[in-house]
Amino acid sequence: MSLGKRISRRSQKKPLFYGWIMVAVMTAVGSLSMALGTLNFGLFIRPMGDELGIGRGVFGLAQTARMTAAAVTSPIVGRLIDQIGSRLLVPLAAFITGAALMAVANISQGWQLVMLFALMGIIGIGGPSNLTTTVPIAKWFVRQRGRAMAIVTAGPFVGGILFVPLTQLLIDALGWRSAWVALAIIGAGLILPLGLIFIRHEPTDMGLQPDGDGPDPPPNPHNAVAKHLSNSYLEKNQEVSWTLREALHSSTFWRLAAVFSLVMLSISTVGLHRIPNFVDQGLDPGLVAIATAMDAAAGGVSTVAMGLLTERVPSRYMGSIAFTLLAVAIYFTIIGDTVLLMFVSFTLFGAGIGGLMLLNSFLWADYFGRLHLGSIRGIVMPITMFFSALGAPLAGFIRDTTGTYDNIWWLSVVIMLIATALLASTGRPIKTHGFVQPSKSL
Repeated sequence: MSLGKRISRRSQKKPLFYGWIMVAVMTAVGSLSMALGTLNFGLFIRPMGDELGIGRGVFGLAQTARMTAAAVTSPIVGRLIDQIGSRLLVPLAAFITGAALMAVANISQGWQLVMLFALMGIIGIGGPSNLTTTVPIAKWFVRQRGRAMAIVTAGPFVGGILFVPLTQLLIDALGWRSAWVALAIIGAGLILPLGLIFIRHEPTDMGLQPDGDGPDPPPNPHNAVAKHLSNSYLEKNQEVSWTLREALHSSTFWRLAAVFSLVMLSISTVGLHRIPNFVDQGLDPGLVAIATAMDAAAGGVSTVAMGLLTERVPSRYMGSIAFTLLAVAIYFTIIGDTVLLMFVSFTLFGAGIGGLMLLNSFLWADYFGRLHLGSIRGIVMPITMFFSALGAPLAGFIRDTTGTYDNIWWLSVVIMLIATALLASTGRPIKTHGFVQPSKSL
């Protein structure tokens, strides 16, 4: 082949689809959010509690306050994401969270911690159900949604690997107050410009299609979508989008809401308290921090693997595997009194959380489509967050009263297994002449 022909072929190559830039940015945002009082929060419980005289239950209430605030505002946030995207929401969330964490560095009482964490939850920039980073990605991809969502979902785990050990180093070197300030500057200071410069709403805003396909644009969600489904981009890619009203009339919606509510209740009893629990067992805090980082590494690997598999295996089966891993991880947390058992527990928990975070973002889009995804997830989030908010303070107060977490954690294992069975039996819904039915074939 002549040099001229080779140059001509290169010039005809499609430019990089902007959706992958969105993936890179949202992955970075998710990673940086782990510096902002999310996965690393547990490392502050003992030093803050010892200095301020705050019990474990108060830290659980702080976590609950953050979740409750996110739950209350999520219907509005989800609708805003559908309408205007995350370009302004992500920087605003970073600013609020960073300012609140700097204030946390100066607290003297437990109620102040609770109020400031509630403030951070108003838009919510971190956690397994982060609307501002995951919903936009579902809108940019259809065929390649699994791998795109997997990369973005892996972001918090990469952040955990980086920021959990860094947090412990900062606490040891500077004290917990200065550590909060440093983390706020790093996390919020980088997220703010990333959001303002790079985030875009939908591919149609840039004259593009999901996955970078086509020349024919997909239908505008504000037009009469139903009249054009037979020839639309969405149907060609085997995706049918549901309105919020249609989803609410589907039994599948409520089954999934129940599944994720039970799962969030179960893991919230363990997620915050497992770090101080292992320290209570006499294990070195530095080793616990390393194990937490291993948790994040396992989560990242699990997320990528499951994201690729969701393009071939029904998502409900992948979710069932993830939930089973979480149940086993909680069991090892109960019996874990050695370094080996601690590492096993954290690794399995991370692998399960990786699957949960991916499926909580992917499955709703897989079952109900992309056009109204923000509104749908914005409505279900208060339900799941309500149950999630119960777990951390309940486990904390039980531990304060009885001296052990064992009873609540055994209950969490049972709840997780119930959720696993329910998800495995919940297929993708189908539309039938204006009515909705759960699919029995998928």
